[in-house]
Amino acid sequence: MSTARANNGKADTLAANKLNPYGRYYYNSEKELELISSAVHFGFNFKGTVCKIYLSLKDKEAHNYLQYELDGVYQKRIRVEANSTSPIIITAPKEGNHKIWIYKCTEATSGDILISKITGDHVKSIKVKKTPLIEFIGNSITCGAAADTSETPCGKGDYIDHHNAYMAYGPRLARALGANYMLSSVSGIGVYRNWNSDAPTMPQVYENIDLQYNNPVKWDFKTYSPKVVSIALGTNDFSNGDGIKPRKPFDPEKFIATYVNFVNLVKSKYPKARIALLSSPMVKLAYGKILEDCITAVKNQINAEYPGKKPVEIFFFPPMEAHGCGGHPSVEDHAIMAQQAAHFFKMLMK
Repeated sequence: MSTARANNGKADTLAANKLNPYGRYYYNSEKELELISSAVHFGFNFKGTVCKIYLSLKDKEAHNYLQYELDGVYQKRIRVEANSTSPIIITAPKEGNHKIWIYKCTEATSGDILISKITGDHVKSIKVKKTPLIEFIGNSITCGAAADTSETPCGKGDYIDHHNAYMAYGPRLARALGANYMLSSVSGIGVYRNWNSDAPTMPQVYENIDLQYNNPVKWDFKTYSPKVVSIALGTNDFSNGDGIKPRKPFDPEKFIATYVNFVNLVKSKYPKARIALLSSPMVKLAYGKILEDCITAVKNQINAEYPGKKPVEIFFFPPMEAHGCGGHPSVEDHAIMAQQAAHFFKMLMK
């Protein structure tokens, strides 16, 4: 049992190192749980009506967001202030036994959220059910960035104020299929170049625990064994940037060659996983056709390299008029994307 009840009637305490996180995470020297990737999550039970989560941020001048489910129902986002010394208090509407799932709302580059402990009556850690896993690799769309305007309108606040990883297409899709999920995604990132820079790209950061170039700590790919790895990259390779920094025309040959190498890297980490290559609903018209042709070329080249193995498959999203911020899909748009791709992923999961 991971809780200890005090004789003086105080709430039980569940230490962070007794939790069972799912996604990219790290336990630091203080035995705090560092939530890293988008939608990384953990669960616990408690009794009564109140539990408290003690947490902090590395960046003392920043803020961040969690979000949570209570008894299987999504509730809301929770703003975490770096300079706050008070715990996050979650209240249930009535007495009884309750189940909480806590999710990191924001992406890895938004900074880690550090969990030190949870208190409550009969608080006890729970594990994610053992179901097939889908890993979603991608950019800001996969992060659920710029999707949620329910609290902060577009053009107001900071970039992370519109993040909602829980409502992104990947987690929605996985939940609909009864699958587990993890997100390895970074806003603005591409295959061979990014939104407004040449590096670091996804192939350069994927192996690092926080998906950032300057971190020597590597992610342990033996932690999970995905059934399916979904790769949705290319939107930012096609970007024209900010219009100020010089930007060369899109290079199909470089894109395809780099993408093939990245798929081989993913296959080296997960030899048994099915690989799915997704297009972008944000890349349209002539560019959309070029992206689809490039993805098809990547699929054909990989499948030729691995005869007799389960083939790489592709899915092309229909073009979409986005309703989120800055040309991104909104929470409602993500629901449509999840529905569009559901049958494709269902077939891959068989």
